[in-house]
Amino acid sequence: MTGLPPNGTTWPPRELREVTQHLRGWDAWYTGSVEKLAEHYYGGYFGAGVPGYPVPHAAQYRGGMVGTIARWFWGQPIAAGQQLNKVHVPIASDICTASADLLFAEPPTLTVDTDGGANTATQDRLNVLADDTLHSVLAEAVEIGAALGGSYLLAAWDRDVVPDRPFLRTMHADAAWPEFSYGRLRAVTFWSVVKRDGQQVWRHLERHSLDTSGVGVIEHALYQGSEQDLGKTVPLTDVDATAPLAQLVNADRIISTGSPGLDVVYVPNRRPQRRWRNHPVGHNLGRSDLDGVEHLMDALDETYTSWMRDIRLGKGRVFVSKDLLDDIGAGQGAMWDADREVYAPLKTAPGSLNPNGTSGTSTSSLAAQQFAIRYEEHSSTAQNLVETILRTAGYSSQTFGMDDSGGRQSNLTATEVQARERRSYLSRDRKIRLVGPEVSRIMTKLLWIDKTIFGTAGVDPEQAVSVGFADSTQESAITLAQTAQALSAARAASTQTLVQLVHPDWDDDQVQSEVDRIKAEEPAAPDPTQVHLLPGFSGDIPTEG
Repeated sequence: MTGLPPNGTTWPPRELREVTQHLRGWDAWYTGSVEKLAEHYYGGYFGAGVPGYPVPHAAQYRGGMVGTIARWFWGQPIAAGQQLNKVHVPIASDICTASADLLFAEPPTLTVDTDGGANTATQDRLNVLADDTLHSVLAEAVEIGAALGGSYLLAAWDRDVVPDRPFLRTMHADAAWPEFSYGRLRAVTFWSVVKRDGQQVWRHLERHSLDTSGVGVIEHALYQGSEQDLGKTVPLTDVDATAPLAQLVNADRIISTGSPGLDVVYVPNRRPQRRWRNHPVGHNLGRSDLDGVEHLMDALDETYTSWMRDIRLGKGRVFVSKDLLDDIGAGQGAMWDADREVYAPLKTAPGSLNPNGTSGTSTSSLAAQQFAIRYEEHSSTAQNLVETILRTAGYSSQTFGMDDSGGRQSNLTATEVQARERRSYLSRDRKIRLVGPEVSRIMTKLLWIDKTIFGTAGVDPEQAVSVGFADSTQESAITLAQTAQALSAARAASTQTLVQLVHPDWDDDQVQSEVDRIKAEEPAAPDPTQVHLLPGFSGDIPTEG
């Protein structure tokens, strides 16, 4: 694709039809809406449009992907006259949240080379840009990427929102049309629905690319069409959401970043993308943590639905003879008082059916029925499915609070925790290798925009930004103190090293300040070249010999 799509383009684009279909499925699992799951796996695949279509349907008898999905738990339609009583376990959202926590539970460290402290202006400005909002944006991008296979980080600016600096935004993969060259992102078009009126849909499209000089530019357009048709371009002023852009774009509807390089990066979740290895666009995308475990999550939902059905049907019920019902008046019917303690026994006719289901003469007029609730069977099945889902997704069950030893152990060291959660940390390291370089690129672009658009003095965007990820597990204070004490006794570490060990979250200035205070409190060591006399001593000091 060159430039924005022409009028009348089918939307979403035909080139992304296969990708879009799976992104919708992963979005349904991540969102956790039972209506969205039922609509996707029934209406989305089979064209019914809404759940509730009568059974059976032809797709369930077909082979291939369509027939397989149709026989899934969420692929089965709801029978006429029945409600949607299916239960969804939000394990997909738990997996995506865990992915973000493993990488960005703590803010990352962003640094540039200051030439030994001679030039700190760029680092100082980077510290301003790397505020708590940026940390939240990065965590959001990783969580969304775990669900959709990847996400985009966009360097943006809006003086009405943040008047003094640029900022980062997270753009979702299910509303993006990327263009790659040799596996590198060279352009991307984002879209969003800004207005609906009946069958009419207005979409705002923005294409991020490079001009002939290698400067990042953004092209904006507003399209009026329908659900499946992009329609035609209309003035940006036709919709309130895009009207302010009309004052910012040039005659070609373009805004320039005034600096080299794209103002957006693609952050893949995992690679390679095994589902779309031969897809012209999809093979450049990342792999979702939910890819390949959809059928297991479907089985988990079926297990919990069966469990809840047992509970619903297993409620204790009492069958009461009509002789025990109290007449509450003409036309008012009869009732039974469950709190009444004394009843007169009544005999039933020989051969009649008693309330307890037997025949013959009996004085019983009450019968209780309690169906079995298969707790053990359902619990074991669900636990096995959860462990299999987490293992296939690349995580240890301990990351989610599941202890293989059968109990919780709160005194584990950080080394022991990492040993138990090794699979999760391997996945974390793998994601860091993909996320780190992209964060570095977009932060460098943010410095460029800060210099060219906001005119910040002293900023040198030529310096590469280094990204450091905090340890996701930390030793307890007592463990760190004991380690420092052992190193000090062995004279194997300096005071500065010991302070850094006990306080890993401190910067260099805080560490140096603490070292100075420790040295000031230490008593002065005696000078071995001086002779110290006891109080009251008088006389000559003996000499050698």
